[in-house]
Amino acid sequence: MDVVSLIPQFGGFLYTLTSFVVALSVIVAVHEYGHYIVGRWSGIHAEVFSLGFGPVLWSRVDRHGTRWQVALLPFGGFVKFLGDANAASGKDEEAMADAEGDEALLRRTMHGAPLWARSATVAAGPIFNFVLSTLIFAGIFMAQGTPRDTLTVGELLPIPGLVNELQEGDEVVSIAGLEVPSLEDGTSWAAFRNQIPSEQPLDYGVRRDGVEVTVSGPNLAPPYVHSVAPRSAAADIELVPGDIITAVDGEPIVAFDQLKVIVENAEGRVLLLQVWRTGQTIELALAPRRIDEPQPDGSFATKWRIGISGGLAFSPATKSVAPLDALTAGSSQVWMVVETSLSGLKHMITGAIDTCNLSGPLGIAETSGAMASQGAKSFIWFIAVLSTAVGLLNLFPIPALDGGHLVFYAYEAVVGKPPSDLAMRVLMTLGFGAILTLMVFALGNDIFC
Repeated sequence: MDVVSLIPQFGGFLYTLTSFVVALSVIVAVHEYGHYIVGRWSGIHAEVFSLGFGPVLWSRVDRHGTRWQVALLPFGGFVKFLGDANAASGKDEEAMADAEGDEALLRRTMHGAPLWARSATVAAGPIFNFVLSTLIFAGIFMAQGTPRDTLTVGELLPIPGLVNELQEGDEVVSIAGLEVPSLEDGTSWAAFRNQIPSEQPLDYGVRRDGVEVTVSGPNLAPPYVHSVAPRSAAADIELVPGDIITAVDGEPIVAFDQLKVIVENAEGRVLLLQVWRTGQTIELALAPRRIDEPQPDGSFATKWRIGISGGLAFSPATKSVAPLDALTAGSSQVWMVVETSLSGLKHMITGAIDTCNLSGPLGIAETSGAMASQGAKSFIWFIAVLSTAVGLLNLFPIPALDGGHLVFYAYEAVVGKPPSDLAMRVLMTLGFGAILTLMVFALGNDIFC
């Protein structure tokens, strides 16, 4: 065996693992801190705040008597409150019996606190995940800005084999004789994009220094690789952002829509791509894959895809986004992730889409590494998406998850007393079994799909 040849693979594995651990640690830390801080505000004492499981690598006790620790296995975390027997907040019968005679001590336990305090503490974990996602999305929107109402040329892409007469700062009035609508009018913009001829060069009517002139430029949406989807056909052959696909099976293309049509019509047949990359032309072969894509109405459509997204021939000049508008857009993005996730789960259960759409830890880890390799912005965006998914998952009404505890509290609010200890033990066991089954199923998807 050539040991030297394994070094790049080992390095890639470490990069993927590190990216996964960083993403998961941020999300878990925020989730558990939500439980901890709201529990503290509610008068419930936290004995242990742990990032990770297993042997403790580092710990310290703060002035509130909480032991903060980092454990060896960085794949989760927990907060153990007074009166808890374990990380899943099972009741410690002995500790609770000792607290029975001390009203003040009983009030500080998780199981002796008022119903409102327990409910708020449990709900805080997922809520903090949603807040984290909203803030990340909002921060990205503020950092990148939003395109100006009038399409204005920003940074130009290098387009091979073309003399591009567009200049940064040009306000685009028309393309190929078609009037450019406001970017805020999504319907008109989509219709405009569909009418642009799949050819180049195109005539651009631009306003430059207050004067309208006509210049020659590229197709508005060239076959440019803006991003690569993890675990896709494009990722497998190492297409990278910045690549421009200039021909498919020897036929030149100049528009992303041309590529899309070819991929859909190939129906999985291997395609030979001619790719322009930083001044050099390379050839790559790939086979499109069937992908279940979410639709605007909440349904899913199965399409042939290679796993890339396109962009314009230039970056539109942007304007700043107000903090409140960014937060509104961030919360809308979180809601979109929630809706898409629930719709996907529903369609998997009904058999409308393949259950291979459910990823397990290996798939999430691979996606973490892929997004990190595309840059900090992509990786941080992925953390926000994953944080939303973790918050949503924890709200599922499964015993041992936060949602299961909230169901128990709802039962207590209606009946006037919590479920019996025996019922709780049975339900928690069933909950752990359901979670383990789901994890094994998702891991099987990672391996066999």
